[in-house]
Amino acid sequence: MKPQNYQNHTRYYPFHHFILTPLTLLYLGWTIERMDFSTSDTTSTSIYHLIGAIILVLILFLARIYALNNQNRIILMEMSQRYFHLTGSPFYSKESQLKLSQIIALRFASDEELLPLMEKAIKEKLSQKEIKLQIKNWKGDYRRV
Repeated sequence: MKPQNYQNHTRYYPFHHFILTPLTLLYLGWTIERMDFSTSDTTSTSIYHLIGAIILVLILFLARIYALNNQNRIILMEMSQRYFHLTGSPFYSKESQLKLSQIIALRFASDEELLPLMEKAIKEKLSQKEIKLQIKNWKGDYRRV
């Protein structure tokens, strides 16, 4: 597997990003385009199909949101464990000073870079992108959702 870095760390899940999402959105658009309000029966049928298409889109996005929220919890647990392993102290004090986006970015830092970069992120309020750009020894995450 190709080593990760800032330029190639974005991950796409082809079935979700390039098949399910476009097809679901296409179906929603097609349903909207075919809506017919000429009679009460066609109006009722159109609304029925629109509700079904909206439910499909929402289910797709809800599944993605659940996966990402679960991933964020795992990242917090991983960072807590890494911090304790490196310092012997609980992560709570640092976690309260960092935004979730900063913690997520810091997980890509090697053990050698993690603590100094964490302090810098707190002091300078670095953004997720700024943190990632400062990482020299990238620790890839190949198991992301």
